[in-house]
Amino acid sequence: MIYHVVTSGEWNARPDAPYAPASLAEEGFVHCTPDVRTTLAVVDAYYRSAPKPLLALLIAEDRLTSRLEFEAAASTPPPGVDEDVLFPHVFGPVDRDAVTEVLEIEWDEDGRAAGLTRPH
Repeated sequence: MIYHVVTSGEWNARPDAPYAPASLAEEGFVHCTPDVRTTLAVVDAYYRSAPKPLLALLIAEDRLTSRLEFEAAASTPPPGVDEDVLFPHVFGPVDRDAVTEVLEIEWDEDGRAAGLTRPH
C-alpha cells in the first residue's frame, strides 16, 4: 500500500473519473508516500494550512494501471523523513478502484498531523 494526501474537495470533485491531481499535469506524476510515518511528516511540512478535512488515500499498488516508481526526494526530504526513503510516484491517473480506503488526517492541539482515522 502507498498513500496520497489530498483535500476532500479535490478527491470528490470528479468521482466518476480516474483521479488526476494538478501535480500530474505539472510534474508528470502523482506524489505518494510509502508509509504512515512519512505521510504524517509530509502533511506537517506541506499541508498544515490546507483546507480541512485533509484525506489520505490508501492505494493498492497492484491495482494501478499507471506506471509506479519509487524515487528519492527531488530535494531534501521533509523533517522526520530519513534521506534514504524512496517516494512512490504514479506516472498517470490513479484508478479509483485502486483506492482501497480513504482516511482522514487527525490533528493534535498544536496543529500537527497526529495520525490517520476513518472519517466520522
